[in-house]
Amino acid sequence: MPRPLIGITTYVEESTRYGVWDLATSLVPSGYYELVQAAGGTAVLLPPDEPSRAGEVLSRVDGLVVAGGPDVDPVRYGAARDPRTGAPATVRDTWELALIGAALASGAPLLGICRGMQALNVALGGTLIQHIDGHVHTPGVTSWHPVRPVAGTRYAALVPEEAEVPTYHHQAVDRLGEGLVVSAHALDGTVEAIELPDPDRWVVGVQWHPERDKDTRVMAALIDAAAEFNLTTPTPSLAPATL
Repeated sequence: MPRPLIGITTYVEESTRYGVWDLATSLVPSGYYELVQAAGGTAVLLPPDEPSRAGEVLSRVDGLVVAGGPDVDPVRYGAARDPRTGAPATVRDTWELALIGAALASGAPLLGICRGMQALNVALGGTLIQHIDGHVHTPGVTSWHPVRPVAGTRYAALVPEEAEVPTYHHQAVDRLGEGLVVSAHALDGTVEAIELPDPDRWVVGVQWHPERDKDTRVMAALIDAAAEFNLTTPTPSLAPATL
């Protein structure tokens, strides 16, 4: 059986240096695909596309990882912009929210990481706290802190103990999106993991960065869910090429 194919969202940097070239580039840190590979999957990168194509793109993969990155635009959850909120990433918001919607509609397993967890919450009608202190200590340097699982959740079944996790964020989940439950907290009460408690769908968000950790348990669970999804989902047919 082939390794499950996991799509990972990417983002566009308008100016990236390649030798003598300075080009717009769609990219994602290598830790994301390395974690997918280490957990038993095959990674494919998903650059921004037309949101109307999100369902088509999702039909070609077995699971989705929505990567971390800049703040979700507060217009997406009906809030005024806090001065400490980052500049809008309109293309990325539009594409990733469309992918999340397509994954939720199709039942494809989904893991949201940091911004990806926040986007999942927003996609289901939730809101965000636009600034919290204490979760970024040095710009550009990952911090570590403990998170505690909530008993009875999918996350707690995977990681039953209090765990030290790598974190880098200044926003957090506020009002939960429809159907979501909290599955882990930081010691200060910040929501650190969310999920849909539906046994027939694998949808989890974590506020930390598992791609910067050696713990593969959450990603391995996504891979397992993707393998099962692959077995129960018809393979999309490709139209033959015409000359």
